[in-house]
Amino acid sequence: MANPTATIAVIGGSGLYQMDGLSSVQQVDVNTPFGKPSDTIIVGNLGRVAVAFLPRHGRGHRVNPTGIPARANIYALKTLGVERIISVSAVGSLKEEFAPLDLVVPNQLIDRTRLRDSSFFDEGIVVHVGFAEPFCAATSHLLYQSTQETGAAVHPGGTLVVMEGPAFSTKAESFMYRSWGADIIGMTALPEAKLAREAEMCYATLACVTDYDCWRQGGEAVTVEMVVQNLQKNVATSQEVLRRVIPRLTGRRSCPCATALKDAIITPKELVPEALKQKLAPIAGRYLTNT
Repeated sequence: MANPTATIAVIGGSGLYQMDGLSSVQQVDVNTPFGKPSDTIIVGNLGRVAVAFLPRHGRGHRVNPTGIPARANIYALKTLGVERIISVSAVGSLKEEFAPLDLVVPNQLIDRTRLRDSSFFDEGIVVHVGFAEPFCAATSHLLYQSTQETGAAVHPGGTLVVMEGPAFSTKAESFMYRSWGADIIGMTALPEAKLAREAEMCYATLACVTDYDCWRQGGEAVTVEMVVQNLQKNVATSQEVLRRVIPRLTGRRSCPCATALKDAIITPKELVPEALKQKLAPIAGRYLTNT
């Protein structure tokens, strides 16, 4: 029996382990050449729109940031027909004006990870995707509009530093990121955003501010208890944002994400091993076939 399909996916971060309001729910257990995803994928209907939901850390929060099987997650969603991804994640603030419980729809990334597989094309083929604008502008705009409608405090744009973790920042690191002009800091948007671009999927993030990291003089040091409390407060808002934005993420895509691989593959397709072509078929099959 074929798996159900969906063109929209939600990757839920800390505190968001399920998607309320789905009907005709099915659990999909997907195997990929890159291992199994973080958890089974829930596919259901939100109104008339088919949606796939994947808890990034697994239900019960069992997978730490470095251990998230990001390649398996994105690959699995691609095989289900997903074209657009909304990522929900917890972040710390590096700016006074980005207060705890605010929401941010970032438009830039700084990569400070170092232990993660960040490409589907790591052997036998060379691919350089454009990543100057790491988030889909069209999807991010709709996400921002939908968040505004909830009445929540939301910031359009911002630079997100992605650190390795799982420990929080040192004060020296926090001050350094502020000096770079970064606005928020998290642990999970990369390599997700890079892999989504390689898979020609639109990717946007709803970042939920939980704390002021550790830079704020006289402020309370960030703790897990603080993060969890603020996450729980943001879950209801995140769910409402998703209910509003998902019906708008339909129709034919005209953004650059949809053709990100068109001029990015450097290796001639006749030099790519057949086994690798089969492995990468869901990601780049239309560029690697001989037809």
